[in-house]
Amino acid sequence: MAEAHQAVAFQFTITPEGIDLRLSYQALSQIYLSGLRSWKKRISRMKNRVIKGVYPASPSSWLFVFIATLAAMYTRSDLSMGLIAKIREHLPVSLSVQGQTVVSVLVFSTLLWLSLILTLRFCLKLLLSYHRWMFEQHGHISATTKLWVTLVRLMSGRKPLLYSYQTSLPCLPVPPIKDTLERYLESVRPLLSDPEFQRMTALAAQFEETLGNRLQRYLKLKALWATNYVSDWWEEYIYLRGRGPIMVNSNYYGMDFLYVTPTPVQAARAGNTITALLLYRRKVNSEHRVPGTVVPLCAAQCERMFNTTRTPGEETDVLQHWQDSEFVAVFHRGRFFRLWVYNAGRLLSPREIEYQIQRILDDPSMPRPGESRLGALTAGDRVPWYNVRKQYFSSGVNKRSLDCIEKAAFFVTLDDDEQGMKGEDPAGNLDRYAKSLLHGKCYDRWFDKSFSVVVYKNGKSGLNAEHSWADAPTVAHLWEYTLATDAFQLGYTEDGHCKGEVERCLSPPQRLSWEIPKEVQEQVSVSLSVAQALADDVDCHVFPFRDFGKGRIKKLKISPDAFIQLALQLAYYRDRKTFCLTYEASMTRLFREGRTETVRSCSNQSCAFVKAMEYLCGTCRRLFQLATEKHQNLYRLAMTGSGIDRHLFCLYVVSKYLGVESPFLTEVLSEPWRLSTSQTPVQQLELFDMKNHPDFISLGGGFGPVADDGYGVSYIIVGEDMINYHVSCKRSFSETDSHRFGVHIRQALLDIFSMLTAVKPEVPQEQDKKQQ
Repeated sequence: MAEAHQAVAFQFTITPEGIDLRLSYQALSQIYLSGLRSWKKRISRMKNRVIKGVYPASPSSWLFVFIATLAAMYTRSDLSMGLIAKIREHLPVSLSVQGQTVVSVLVFSTLLWLSLILTLRFCLKLLLSYHRWMFEQHGHISATTKLWVTLVRLMSGRKPLLYSYQTSLPCLPVPPIKDTLERYLESVRPLLSDPEFQRMTALAAQFEETLGNRLQRYLKLKALWATNYVSDWWEEYIYLRGRGPIMVNSNYYGMDFLYVTPTPVQAARAGNTITALLLYRRKVNSEHRVPGTVVPLCAAQCERMFNTTRTPGEETDVLQHWQDSEFVAVFHRGRFFRLWVYNAGRLLSPREIEYQIQRILDDPSMPRPGESRLGALTAGDRVPWYNVRKQYFSSGVNKRSLDCIEKAAFFVTLDDDEQGMKGEDPAGNLDRYAKSLLHGKCYDRWFDKSFSVVVYKNGKSGLNAEHSWADAPTVAHLWEYTLATDAFQLGYTEDGHCKGEVERCLSPPQRLSWEIPKEVQEQVSVSLSVAQALADDVDCHVFPFRDFGKGRIKKLKISPDAFIQLALQLAYYRDRKTFCLTYEASMTRLFREGRTETVRSCSNQSCAFVKAMEYLCGTCRRLFQLATEKHQNLYRLAMTGSGIDRHLFCLYVVSKYLGVESPFLTEVLSEPWRLSTSQTPVQQLELFDMKNHPDFISLGGGFGPVADDGYGVSYIIVGEDMINYHVSCKRSFSETDSHRFGVHIRQALLDIFSMLTAVKPEVPQEQDKKQQ
């Protein structure tokens, strides 16, 4: 829209008398207001930079230091211990005595203020390096931790911005290599036979004595120099250097409410959803999002949430981020549109966005040759997409249209299908809903965008997120806010439309133009066939578990996550008659630029418990207690920088840079994760009124299987009485079945709960005497 206004802002014609210039004052006014918004954002960013730059002090504290120092000088008390006098000696003689005093005090107080800021920041970093609070028993807080909480609150100030803590967060420590190797060997012990374990122990010992310490020194050097010794390599080598499809293999999805669809009107749901997402972007840009409760978390992942895309490369992809974007890209029935969401610097109302979306839905035009399935290029292999993009999308109309998609705030798909739980087959509908969000038709999502929103014909919605720029908790926070704002704050009229008025003079959404030659169409077909084969191979099963939830689990004084993880171990053993290397994602955002670490949930203790359950051993309760305690300790170690897998991964990267081979690292990094699990956290309970609106329950989200012969399991603990599960596997491997595994999970949960709540039968006294 801004481009259209600029195009008609002035017109001129050449006449014999000269140039006849005709200005459109209305258009110029629109341009002025749009530019005003940009300048307001720049000023806001500058203000936030100043506030963050002096945190944990405040800008106003400088004035206090200056006045206090100046007052001390006039009362003949030299707080500077002679430094002010030395500063005065270097000032121009032309200044008066009073002027020299003020300037020297100004310089000294500023230096003192900056020194105090650095001291406060250093103290806060030391405080945030304390993690013993995580290892304390629930409900029993030590005096040290209470004092620590008090000091953190005092040092943090009243209103920190989203990125205020970034420079005060500690760096991720490099664990001692001996500790990492010991924990690794302990984690694989239940998976190996005695000869295999002895061989692996010998490999680890040889690695530690020879190459390990050399690699460790390089890693410690990087940790001293870089803000995080893991994250940049993790982003590049795990995500961006992958040359296969990111659809299914990397991208993940988030679902709508389980039982409720706020409106059946597709355009209205899109209007509120887009508005809610843009309101969240405003909170991120203004940094009015809280970075944590008592303990701050790293917010670096929020920086690339919007206006970001992953562009393909020959050897590695690149994440491109733009500072701002006033439009979103929309896909409907094979056509692409640019939808401006600001008018003269004002965010359109939900009703106005609905009106614009309805214009797209009512547009009768047909896709141009090769346009309808163009999105399949982002779903197939990366190198062909790079080659096509470089040759056919680097100039002209194709570049302009591709720029509109890549520079958009996010991508929106208006899907002609209907999804959700309702219908004659609720369970099957949920499974189809999950598959639709995970891959769709393989060409109706733009998988390179940081995230794509999907709004279905019946008003159901969902989200597909690209993984390299951030992890699931960051996207989950965004999606929680979107769902809550849509349903409880923006709301709908009685007939299901968005609230607000419509300015009818809004320019219509701009249809993107393409010139797709035959060579590109052929590559689109190849990419689509690759993506379609991958999509057809995925088997998804989604089910809500409502027999009990975290409320009854906590009454047993057990960690809900540990309970669920042990149930997954039991379910996998019953499904495959063996144990496997298990991946559970945990975060390391207590550290600067922290992302994730692996909790190896399959342990000696969990295997002992599973075997006891299977063979009805009388020590199940005691073994269960030991297994849950072990799991919680592993989780805490992972969160506090003492995990196994990121350390070994970085040692492996260093070995590759040095050109040396390590049989131990090669074997460790090639081990398959046949059970990959992740919990979707509920982070903003205050947004959802579960008491008055119990049906507004989120389904969470899921992901594809990591191993060809394994399972991917995501779960979300909702409220006190519900756990939602997302299970995935590949149909091409005959021994895995997501529905069968779902049955095993449900039964494992029930069996463990029954075992823990069962009352041991008491032997009557008379019978007891006879037995004696």
